[in-house]
Amino acid sequence: MRRALPALLALPLLIASPATAEKVGEVGVDWVGNDIVIEAIADPKVEGVTCHVAYFDRSVLDRLSQGNWFEDPSNASIACRQTGPIRVGDIDTSEDGEEVFRERRSIVLKSLRIKRIYDEANQTLIYLAHARELTEGSAKMSVSTVPLYGAQLAN
Repeated sequence: MRRALPALLALPLLIASPATAEKVGEVGVDWVGNDIVIEAIADPKVEGVTCHVAYFDRSVLDRLSQGNWFEDPSNASIACRQTGPIRVGDIDTSEDGEEVFRERRSIVLKSLRIKRIYDEANQTLIYLAHARELTEGSAKMSVSTVPLYGAQLAN
């Protein structure tokens, strides 16, 4: 029951999202049911790279006591690693990079996003997890890198 509302709110964006997340772990934080959720996200354009994202999932009791029913914290941690032979598809190599994943953290104003940026000079993929908040900006972020070690980009 307590997972139904956040899952329902995230459904429209998850369907349209470039990548999907698979829940691989959950750690109980306190007696009211707040949890840290860990999800695996395979990069849809870079075979052999998987990112693990951890974020806080508020319980129904916490939502009721805090009064902000429709919002989860923006904090997230990301770690991306090579999980097989790397095959880079047709990725955006611009300085702005490309969105790999997004998930709502509130009804309107907040979402968790993962962008991939290619560092050509160092032959490295950079994965940035950040919040997009219309009210407070995107100050909460986490970064992870995956060296390519000679893997060729598709042209």
